[in-house]
This record gives sequence, C-alpha cells and structure tokens, in this order.
Amino acid sequence: MSVNKEKYIEIIRELKSKNILLVAVSKTKSIEAIKQLYNLGQRDFGENYVQEMVDKHNELPKDIRWHFIGHLQTNKVKYIAPFAHLVQSVDSLKLLKEINKQGDKFNRVLDVLLQIHIGQEETKFGLNEDELDKILNTSTVLGELKNVRIVGLMGMASFTENKDEVRKEFHYLKKLSDKYASRQHANCQLQILSMGMSDDYTIALEEGSNLVRIGSLIFGQRN
Repeated sequence: MSVNKEKYIEIIRELKSKNILLVAVSKTKSIEAIKQLYNLGQRDFGENYVQEMVDKHNELPKDIRWHFIGHLQTNKVKYIAPFAHLVQSVDSLKLLKEINKQGDKFNRVLDVLLQIHIGQEETKFGLNEDELDKILNTSTVLGELKNVRIVGLMGMASFTENKDEVRKEFHYLKKLSDKYASRQHANCQLQILSMGMSDDYTIALEEGSNLVRIGSLIFGQRN
C-alpha cells in the first residue's frame, strides 16, 4: 500500500499555514505505509485499537507521537500509558481516573482530551455538557488527578451528508471549548480543539478546530 503523497503534501501545506496539527489516522494501515508518511516528515499518528498501537510503537521510530483516538477501555490503559503522546478519547470520569492511576505507575503525566458527544448517533461515545461541567468545575476532582493534564476537547460529528448539521455540531463544540478555556487549573489548560476528519475537516477548520484527524484522504479507504 502506498500513501497519496501529493494529497498529503497539499493538506499539510494548508494546515501548516494555519498552524493546525495533522494527526494521520493510521489504524489498519501497514508499517510500510506509515514509514512512507514518516519519511515525508509526518510525526503524529492516530490509532483506534490498543494492541495495534502497541505493536506499531514497538516496530516504528520512537520519535513518533502516538495519539489514541478510539474508544478506550479502562483495563487497557496500562498498555499505552508508557508511551502515548495524547489520549484524545476520554469519555468518562472513570477512564480519566484510570489514566491518572496508570500515569502514576509509569511516573508520567499523560496529556488527554475530553471527548464530547456532539453527533446524533447513539453509538458514538462522549461526555455530555453536565458531565463535562462536573469534571472541569470541581476542583477536588481536578486536584486528585496529579498524573493527567487535560489539554482540550475532542468531538466526532454525525456521519451525514447534511453539512449544516455537521457545522452546527462543530460550532457547539467550539462554544464549549471557549466557555471552559478561561477556567484554568494546574492540570487543566484547554488549548486543543480536535475536530474534523477526512470528510468534514474543512468545515471543522472554519468552525475553529486546531487539530484534525485525517486517514482515508492520505492512506486510501480503510481495509
């Protein structure tokens, strides 16, 4: 499998000019395909499955920044805690506490994003606004989390052809990000807004995203 180098270069130029971070979604993609993108200068890669991310981390250069972007079960946090650069998909206080626990075990402070449920599908994971408020507005909760640093929010829009709906969902997430951005804490400083994938990243950029997760445009369709 070869990556679409021309498309990658086109996207990375656009994003760099706007100071937007590109996370290349490499789930199910081969070591060889990832190496091709690595050789073009890409260092941030996103994976959905714990074992696949561990295997790739073991085989690939150690300066790769691995982002976990899938649904993370608490009993699997320990496998990625030693090396994950950013866990983007923290969708419960229980998971946040487990990441903190594993961070302590490995003597690391783990950067995380809180995933917000913005899409219409019930199958999507994420916190609602009340749950987000409980985490970010409770100093005792934040005070206990010595080994995590909440650095932003993440959301996945509905899988729909209705671009107005997608825009509305991204707009809502940006409003939430702005609402809590001023509520800084030693281990909570919201700077990243991760929204937008291959099908909708241009809308996400217009609505204020500063991190996009792009896979199929670069690697081709999923296996």
